[in-house]
Amino acid sequence: MGSDVRKMEAASKAEKTLPPPAVEFSKLHEVAFVINVCMAQFLSLAALAQSVAPLLIIGESFNVTNPGQLSWYTAAFSLTVGTFIMPAGRLGDMYGHKKLFLFGWAWFAAWSLITGFSYASGSMMFTVARAFQGIGPSLLVPNAMALIGRTFPMGMKRNMVFSCFGAAGPTGFVIGAVFSSLLAQLASHTNVLLLSYLIIPADSRPSPLDPSSQPPTLDFLGCVTGVSGLVLVNFAWNQAPIVGWSTPYVYALLVLGILSFAAFIYVQLRVAHFPLIPLRGLHKEAGFALACIAAGWGSHGIWIYYLFLFLERARGYTPLVACAQTSTVVVTGLIAALSTGLLLKKMKVAYVMFLAMLAFIIGTLLVATAPVVQTYWLQIFFSVLVMPVGMNLSFPAGTILLSNALPREHQGVAASLVSTMVNYSISIGLGVAGTIERQVTQNGADYVQGYRSAWYFGAGLDGLGLAISAYFIWKSRMKA
Repeated sequence: MGSDVRKMEAASKAEKTLPPPAVEFSKLHEVAFVINVCMAQFLSLAALAQSVAPLLIIGESFNVTNPGQLSWYTAAFSLTVGTFIMPAGRLGDMYGHKKLFLFGWAWFAAWSLITGFSYASGSMMFTVARAFQGIGPSLLVPNAMALIGRTFPMGMKRNMVFSCFGAAGPTGFVIGAVFSSLLAQLASHTNVLLLSYLIIPADSRPSPLDPSSQPPTLDFLGCVTGVSGLVLVNFAWNQAPIVGWSTPYVYALLVLGILSFAAFIYVQLRVAHFPLIPLRGLHKEAGFALACIAAGWGSHGIWIYYLFLFLERARGYTPLVACAQTSTVVVTGLIAALSTGLLLKKMKVAYVMFLAMLAFIIGTLLVATAPVVQTYWLQIFFSVLVMPVGMNLSFPAGTILLSNALPREHQGVAASLVSTMVNYSISIGLGVAGTIERQVTQNGADYVQGYRSAWYFGAGLDGLGLAISAYFIWKSRMKA
């Protein structure tokens, strides 16, 4: 009897290590599925761009010129995307990724409409509406990535689909920057909601005969401490450029946020039976990849935000011309993303991340040192060419690594880890850069120097990511 039990346990463990079964698709259905899930990344980045390219126009309509307050129009969106992705992936694991995916589109559509009309209620309402709008992508992105992870088995096809998902980002950003009409976005969200219902297969149910396959419960304590920490720290850093660090509630909220983070880590390691983030089982390679992604994407948010300000304010271009000058990210981003799957077959993740960090730091330094009076075809052009290589090597590589490391029933957690790092780093990076810019600009007298200082901070983040990736290359070579 004991022998039979041990055999059953061994068989159950072996079954968990097998790759997830592929869903039977016709070729047309498979293509439609891939396009559908990639639209989550495409429209999420398009929505982010809606307050980047026309930022000065939006500020003028609200009579807002304070750079710190202007940055909230972008940071508020990234804050909620990066914060609520964490529980959204777990909720998808519990209740079904398709259900959360559909709900995300409905939420995104509704709050895009509200944001479009919020101009009548002033700057504060617009910022709040942008924050609620960001909850839509926080539901969409991790569950879209989880749908990919549960649908395709480990291998080249899964890697290429994740690469396509990453490539949809820069394309969506450019389209969103050009067509910043929220009503047009609303129509897109509603159409994709209907197509998602028809195209995406129904959520698979765990077998009642296998208790180990039952979905986990929600780590409520982890949600409270984790979300509180993310919101408080982010709010403090993004509010400080407006009111100054001398305002007591700013650093009080920062301290509370750090304490919430400490409590969150304790809960994940010591208390939670089904932790929101499986810190105990996270491999060192996955941890290093997430650290590199946080550094690189934090600098990317600074790069793109101040690049549009530099082109429009310092060089005097219209938002449409600025969009045209950044449009090459689509081509290089697509090439970089689609090459990631092939690169991972030939080299370890550490090498891919090193290349990504190198692209990030080169692209950031090119804009940081660009003169105000200079042809576009020199530093700005090459920066726009290089930067997407960092974006679209690091994101798919991290996604593939985490997706392959966790079982099929936890694909939402895998997706939420990468997406949280990407979106939260953008928001917190803008907050820190805004503080630096405020200290340098001397009440706006030398705003270009303020932009450069923000970019140099971004380059410092890239240097940190480069050092981390170099260390893990050295470690991997020592083991070989």
